[in-house]
Amino acid sequence: MAQCITCGTELHPERAKKYNYCMARECQEKNAKGLTMVAIGMNKAADEIMILDEHTQDDLASGKYRDQRRGSFGTSTPASAPAAPSATGSAARSVRPAQPQPTRRSPVPKPAPAAPAPAHRPWTERQERLALIYNKQGLRPDEIAEKLGVSTYTATQIVLAARNRAQG
Repeated sequence: MAQCITCGTELHPERAKKYNYCMARECQEKNAKGLTMVAIGMNKAADEIMILDEHTQDDLASGKYRDQRRGSFGTSTPASAPAAPSATGSAARSVRPAQPQPTRRSPVPKPAPAAPAPAHRPWTERQERLALIYNKQGLRPDEIAEKLGVSTYTATQIVLAARNRAQG
């Protein structure tokens, strides 16, 4: 008959198949080891939770449990952004030089399209690199924002701006 390694009492045969200690509180506290759990899938209906062991760590590292829906967010095509308001407020107005009025006989020349002004980025290069790394790891914009200390909107803009620059 198997005995508890702590107090020496006899173990039930079924318990002895898996454990070498009894159910006494002192024996439990001394011998029981906690397990690290990892959630690999969560939704409204159910959660999928596994014990984090070497095999599960290898599977996670290989991307086996990667959520395909969270691989990216937003659009990958650049959209025309509205002009940013002036930093000095609404009192400052842009003034165009007066252009000569065309006569009826000459065709109206179309002005050349103005080059877009470089967008003001309220984030650093380091934040941008981290945001892209977190996005590739599958973090949502709100999770990225929390890690970077910015708003969810800014986290989304960081990732989208970096993607658009990479494509262009």
